[in-house]
Parts: sequence; C-alpha cells; structure tokens
Amino acid sequence: MAQQVVFITGAGQGIGYALCRAFAVQGAQVALNDSDPSKAEAAATALNTELGMNQVHAYPGDIAETDSIRALINRFADQAGGLDVVIANAGITRYIPFLESEPADFDRIVSVNLRGTYFTAQTAARSMIADGKAGRIILLSSVVGLRAFPNFSIYSMTKAAIAMMASSLALELGRHHITVNAISPGATLTERTLREDPNYEAGWSSVIPTGRVNYVEDVTAAALFLASPAARQINGQNLVVDGGWTLASPLPPEHPHIPEKQDYA
Repeated sequence: MAQQVVFITGAGQGIGYALCRAFAVQGAQVALNDSDPSKAEAAATALNTELGMNQVHAYPGDIAETDSIRALINRFADQAGGLDVVIANAGITRYIPFLESEPADFDRIVSVNLRGTYFTAQTAARSMIADGKAGRIILLSSVVGLRAFPNFSIYSMTKAAIAMMASSLALELGRHHITVNAISPGATLTERTLREDPNYEAGWSSVIPTGRVNYVEDVTAAALFLASPAARQINGQNLVVDGGWTLASPLPPEHPHIPEKQDYA
C-alpha cells in the first residue's frame, strides 16, 4: 500500500478506524471520514500519534449528503494527487421491529447505507477514471444481508442491496480497470457490539464454527487483500468473513434482540 491514496468512510471508530490504521501501517495516505467532526479529528490524531507519522487525515462529513461526500472525496483526491482505493464503510445500525418501523427510520437508514454508499462509489470511480487510475472500490455489506435477523429488516435490506451494488458496479467499471467488491463481516468484536451486549464475545463464539468471533483484524485483512495487486482479477464478489456462521446461522442463546441503545452510526 506504499504511496497509495485511500478514502475510508465511517471511520471514527470500530471497523472503519481499524481499516484506517491497517492501510496507514502499510504506507498509504488515508482520509478518515466520519459524520462527527470531533470524532474524525480525534481518531486521525490518535492514529498519527500511535504510528508516529502523519498519514491519516480527518475528512468529516455525512455521506447521506451527496454534495458533501462528493466534495470531500474530490478535495482529498486533488490534494493527494489521485485516488487509489475507496472503502464505503459508513452505515447506520438500527434495531427496529417491522411492525414499529416508521418512514423516518426507513429514510434515514437507506439514505446513509444505500445512497451514501452508492454515491461514494460513483464519486470515487469518476475520479479514478479521470486520472486513469486502476482503482479499487470496496463496499461493506454484512452477513445479515445474507441471513434474516430479528428486528433488522431495514438494515438487512440495505446490506443485501450493497452486495448486489458491488456486482452491478463491477460489471460497468471493469473496462476502466476498476474493481468493485463487497465484504460481509459476521459477528465482530468492536466498542459498539460490546457496548450493546457485554456477553457478545462469549455468546457469539459459542455459535460460530471456528469457535471465536471476528476481530477487526479479520476484516482489515480481507480489505487489504482486495486492495492488493494479488486481487486484480477479483471483481464483483462478496467476501464473507464470518468463521462459517452463515453455514447454519444460529443465534447466541442470550443475544438481546433490542439492545438498549437503538442507533449507531
């Protein structure tokens, strides 16, 4: 990843933060996007301090606002001399029973998870084509886009759509030497998942064939591979990183169907 220019959305914490760290360690210049400006700045500062370098740059903005994400990506590409990799990681996770869902819930989740991802990818592709870059676009889907999950209908629909989005965009962008792939993480231990379920690691480890949950490094390894020269012929795929959970898809016995905190960006 040395000298690569990478833009990652939704990266103030969790998997997005880990992705920024992984690419920066490999030598990339990384734009760290988050909808919360203070979180984006703090995350970029923390990574640069930890790594002893100045390779992570805060680019705060809400990807649901199409004009904003277009301006952010284009500004970073102009400043960094082009764009090699874009990872559309940002998304809202919200548990809502189907019978209690409201139009406002639907619109917000779809606007961030689907519209935000779609126009992040489009803006990146336009920049790569204009610069003659053989780029990589990676979209974050989820195993809940492959298997039904209680009280997750809207979120799950967006994640299923993102996997199809990767296939559709790959078909159109391949001739421009741009690959588009999705990653579908399974149960992954992050600050958020541990906060919503203190028994998260033990509970999910008990129902995953490999006997453990994902750590963020499992997801970042997949992203680094898809962005590498070794993956140049992998296009339009959905790489499932779940320890085999989707083979049978059992739920942990004590998994809370409605965590106390309902909305996470």
